[in-house]
Amino acid sequence: MNTLSLMRAGCLAAIALSAACVTINVYFPAAAAEKAADRIIDDVWGDSAAPAPGGGETSSLTGGTLLVAAAGALKWTLDGLIPAAEAAEPNLDATSPEITRLKTQMERRFTDLKPLLDQGLVGLGADGFVAVRDPSAVPLAERNRVRTLVGNENADRAALYREIAVANGQPQWETQIREVFAGRWIAKAQPGWWYQNDSGAWAQK
Repeated sequence: MNTLSLMRAGCLAAIALSAACVTINVYFPAAAAEKAADRIIDDVWGDSAAPAPGGGETSSLTGGTLLVAAAGALKWTLDGLIPAAEAAEPNLDATSPEITRLKTQMERRFTDLKPLLDQGLVGLGADGFVAVRDPSAVPLAERNRVRTLVGNENADRAALYREIAVANGQPQWETQIREVFAGRWIAKAQPGWWYQNDSGAWAQK
């Protein structure tokens, strides 16, 4: 296939893609959700939050100059025909008054929750919530207090995930937001804290 044919094919593909993009629903902004989760966890846990793992985005380009030219034509066509599609890319908002209220409650509660995490009595669940790892290991006199503490923390976490989705006008994102937070709570946990791995078994970080 000669250069002209390749360019024509690229343009036709771009036009077809642009028509499809007009009807695409707003996608879940996973990267923005991770950043928002990290900010909230840092606020709630303070100095106890482990730094986020380093590393940057990497990309690689393969192919010859014809593919580069075709890609450039595709971008030019999309930019010219559907600028609104780029404008629709969501920027996750996690600053509503209700989110702030929930975050403040969790910050205050962490003073009582941290010793339980340090002792391994409470762990970070794979579902984005906290759980008592072994109820029998909790002193009898403390069981009601610990149970109430964990219940209140989980209620606030559930409300937080829901509120972030609602505040962004996308209530269907609640499950995805919870999944992102689940991973980030564990990623930013201190060494020695317990968490549930992908199989649901408890492991120590």
